[in-house]
Amino acid sequence: MNTAPMSLTSTVGFELRFRSLFNEGRALTFPCDAQGHVELDALSDRARENYLYARAVVGREFATPAVLPSDLH
Repeated sequence: MNTAPMSLTSTVGFELRFRSLFNEGRALTFPCDAQGHVELDALSDRARENYLYARAVVGREFATPAVLPSDLH
């Protein structure tokens, strides 16, 4: 089992998107790997707080997250 931490470069190709259940077009997105794993240590404090919040309110405020190809180049 490889337990080496992900590098930021391995997370650039995908994003984990939490779509709002109530506001069309609103979502929170975070860089992740192809399996949807987010490297918390690579996030800013605010992004980390938003990520943990989004996870906590799945089904109440945000839909189950989806792993999507990143729009970043």
